[in-house]
Amino acid sequence: MKKIGLNTLLKKNLSKGQLLGFSIANLIGLTVILSGILFYCDSRHHRQTTDKYFSDDYLVVSKEVKGINLNPVAFTEEEIDDISSQPWVKKLGEFTPAEYSVSASINMGGKGMSSYLFFESVPDEFFDVVPRDWNFDPENKFVPIVINKDYLALYNFGFALPQGLPQLSEEMIGSVPLKLSINGKNGTLEMFDANVVGFSSRLNTIAVPQDFMNWANNKFSGDKQPEISRLIIKVDRLNSNNYEKYLADHGLEIAGDKEGDSKVSEFLGLVSGVVAAIGLVIALLALFILLLSIFLLLQKSRPMLRNLILLGYSPSQPAKYYISLVLKINAIITLLSVGFTFVCRLIWHNTLISLGLGDGNVLFMIGAALLYFIIITLINIIVIRRHLFSIWKTN
Repeated sequence: MKKIGLNTLLKKNLSKGQLLGFSIANLIGLTVILSGILFYCDSRHHRQTTDKYFSDDYLVVSKEVKGINLNPVAFTEEEIDDISSQPWVKKLGEFTPAEYSVSASINMGGKGMSSYLFFESVPDEFFDVVPRDWNFDPENKFVPIVINKDYLALYNFGFALPQGLPQLSEEMIGSVPLKLSINGKNGTLEMFDANVVGFSSRLNTIAVPQDFMNWANNKFSGDKQPEISRLIIKVDRLNSNNYEKYLADHGLEIAGDKEGDSKVSEFLGLVSGVVAAIGLVIALLALFILLLSIFLLLQKSRPMLRNLILLGYSPSQPAKYYISLVLKINAIITLLSVGFTFVCRLIWHNTLISLGLGDGNVLFMIGAALLYFIIITLINIIVIRRHLFSIWKTN
């Protein structure tokens, strides 16, 4: 009976308007924060297919060629180290060129065709696709090859039709056997079987495994070290605004048009940040309203609380009621905010799905909601207990 009477007495001093105002403001603020977080998670989500706008940014960099150069335009070790030390570089890899000549022959529909090729290799971590069995065994003499997707398009629509050759899909060209003839600078000639085992959207080259390149360069070019003329860089997006000036100042060029992709990625990332920041401001204002409401409520109830303490109640007894109240309010607000966030997700979900995104992991958003609930509840508890115990000390 004593507990019921105490709770009833404390309830009469509540300002429902103040609590409602806090609840609405906090609900809006937390929903905006969680929506920004979930949008960021969706936009960062990587599917198996490569996404143009939100996948990691990679740059293929080379030196600018001017006039006629009889000597290779290549990077020195000092230049590579300097580039690698830049704040916008997360990882750097080197294109290793072949120090031997390569020709490939193919037979399709009774028609033979041969052509000179060039080979390069890069570390596997920089591939956007790494096929199975992406390795080389000198005993088998089989070389797996990855080519750029644009090369297949050039063959199908620029070369095959005028020559009366069949157009090929990616699956079909992977089944066409190739014969490689490698002619070393030391006069060594050797034949290899080969197949195109993958197609890259990132690497504009004809790529072979790094272990094959190291073995072949050593065998067919002797002790000559290959000149590194191209680099591939994984860009740190947080510092990506700095790389353009550096490349321009050092006469470096980017293969392809990466600037537009980077700008779109930066813009959409900025949108996520702005949305979350606005939500955070609203939530902080809501927290201020709640703290002010609690302070005014306790001040309003100060004479009653002083009398309760004089009657033998400890400060923890009324504190339990107020703490229970804010726990219930914060829990309801958090659950409603998570629900409204999933509703807001419908606004962008189909658009991101069409870009190959969406369906990001929602656990991060839910974790953020839980963390927010814990932090704001702890702040409320601290304020309530400190104020009540300050009243108790003055009596």
